Amino acid sequence: MILVHKILSGILLVLFIGLNFSCENDLSAVQKVTYNPKSPDETITDLKMIFAEAGYARVELKTSLAETYHHPDHITKLRDSLRVNFFSENGEIISTLTALYGEIDYNKGELVVRDSVRLYNYAKKQTLETEVLYWTQKDSTIFTPSQVIVKSPKGILIGQGIKTKQDFSRFEILKPSGNITINKSEEIN
Repeated sequence: MILVHKILSGILLVLFIGLNFSCENDLSAVQKVTYNPKSPDETITDLKMIFAEAGYARVELKTSLAETYHHPDHITKLRDSLRVNFFSENGEIISTLTALYGEIDYNKGELVVRDSVRLYNYAKKQTLETEVLYWTQKDSTIFTPSQVIVKSPKGILIGQGIKTKQDFSRFEILKPSGNITINKSEEIN
């Protein structure tokens, strides 16, 4: 009986030592199984970013899902809708940009939004609708070469391409068409 007990103990000891040394993870083998170069470096849900200038909030961006990639370019993809609030010097929201998708290109300092794009100016109660819009952080310019529709209490303007500042108080439609009512004392923009 003692001999059987010694043999079983020896077998168990050999199995234990064998299992102990065989459980080694090769990092390169694990990366081959789990690493996908097309996956984002960071994923954030319910993201809220604030761009400030001289200590005051100028732009606030909110999105449901943000995926950041560092290679080959440093970009953040904004999915499942986004909202960008632009603030006045007094801290009031003067305009809001919404879309279903966006990308922040950190190298260019540019935000591109696509799909159901709306830019709304609260003071003038006017809305810009298009399918793609570019915002440049350096000079706060918003533009698109795509078809645009501008709706306001004065009427509807349709055209191809637009340039405006982020407050959307004044704008230039590059190739306009449509009807609008203007009083003699008012400017078009």
